[in-house]
Amino acid sequence: MKKVVIIGAGIAGIAAAIRLARNYRVIVLEKNSFLGGKLSEICLQDFRFDAGPSLFTLPELVEELFEICGESAKDFFTYQKLPIICKYFYPDGTILFAYANIENFVDEIAQKLGESPEDVKRFLQKAERIYKITKPVFLEKSLHQFSTYLSLTTLRSLLLGYEIDAFRTMHQANKSMFRNPKTVQFFDRYATYNGSNPYQAPATLNVISHLEHCYGAFFPHQGMYSLAIALTKLAKKRGVEFLTQTEAQKIIVRNSRAIAVQTNSQTIECDYVISNADIMFTYRKLLSEHKAPEHILKQPRSSSALIFYWGINRQFSELELHNIFFSQDYQKEFEAIFQQKTIADDVTVYVFISSKIVFSDAPKDCENWFVMINVPPNSGQNWDELIVRARQSIVRKINAILNTDIEKLIVVESVLDPRKIEERTSSYGGALYGNSSNTMFSAFLRHPNFSKKISNLYFCGGSVHPGGGIPLCMLSAKIATSILMSKDGFKYL
Repeated sequence: MKKVVIIGAGIAGIAAAIRLARNYRVIVLEKNSFLGGKLSEICLQDFRFDAGPSLFTLPELVEELFEICGESAKDFFTYQKLPIICKYFYPDGTILFAYANIENFVDEIAQKLGESPEDVKRFLQKAERIYKITKPVFLEKSLHQFSTYLSLTTLRSLLLGYEIDAFRTMHQANKSMFRNPKTVQFFDRYATYNGSNPYQAPATLNVISHLEHCYGAFFPHQGMYSLAIALTKLAKKRGVEFLTQTEAQKIIVRNSRAIAVQTNSQTIECDYVISNADIMFTYRKLLSEHKAPEHILKQPRSSSALIFYWGINRQFSELELHNIFFSQDYQKEFEAIFQQKTIADDVTVYVFISSKIVFSDAPKDCENWFVMINVPPNSGQNWDELIVRARQSIVRKINAILNTDIEKLIVVESVLDPRKIEERTSSYGGALYGNSSNTMFSAFLRHPNFSKKISNLYFCGGSVHPGGGIPLCMLSAKIATSILMSKDGFKYL
């Protein structure tokens, strides 16, 4: 069997390994002692936290990996659909429940925000239309292969391109649809799902709301990290070999062909290489002797995150699994992130409490709070100072909305900032999604899932096509492996 070396055991790297294991010998290199990349966990005293992604959508993309292996996903992990996707708190005291049931959600928007039910339904129908047009081309195929554009499905999508609303920003489109600024802010928030700015990103990204409100939001019964554990078990059962604490240092290229990977302990010869590492890291370190696609690498980066992991010695019945505390001036918040490269004085705060479902994640009568705000990637800011100021702002907001003194309830704390994100995951600047999607051309400026100049070299993960987040990382693995397998004439599963 031919050998494939995958650099990085992020969710895309593991998914790629599973897809290839039937026809290839697969070795996955991971510099950390754990697998899963950003999808990881931390434990502080008796509290367990999902350290990275907290929302599970499109579970069928995960189940597909088990199906192609002849396994049942239920034998590895289970999950549930959330009846309430998220609870939103506005500065003026307005509280909005994003119900999974569409009719209930539409009624909630109408009653709390005064919107016409017809307008809300029309918006969701538009988002669904964008999804149906873009899915076959932008999400499921490579944009960088000529064969993609010979497909009738692709041709149809391209002919309907005028319907995907790429010439307005998300904010412009949402403002034209809804009368209440709170509704606009609600739907603008979906730009943050791939680290973008709703005041710059094309309205095409409103497609994200369709995935959440029409397909649903889910949560694994044992927490998000159980997803990484389950996929790792499946990969190992398929014969995939994982080498942890093994850092790739160089992709060895001979005669314009990737032939091996040099690590901190050995050189592994192979027939193919797949990099699940950030594309900037891949070129700047692993391929430092080769010309890099500067027009891609110099694109603006997505936002990063500042996360506080708090063990709280009280339970809050007024909070759900997912909660959002909105800022007063959303535009000012995004200007601070993307133009000023700093953190606004008033920020939107996301609070994720997995112990609402996974009771063992916190001691009795306690909760584990994952408290996150969107911040710029690291470019030399004084993060120690910014963290102190941001924490004070977060505490003030939570205290005001929940009428509490949260500081007195924190019994354990850990902080994750862009510097640490970059250190742990090799994501350049700590940007969570690689390049931002703040222009209508962003989708075409992501790196292809294969190298155009070095044969047998492929790419997957959030920094390449089609983008970041668990679903898109899964799709990047599917695209990259399909191209690789077609080279050897294997039928793609």
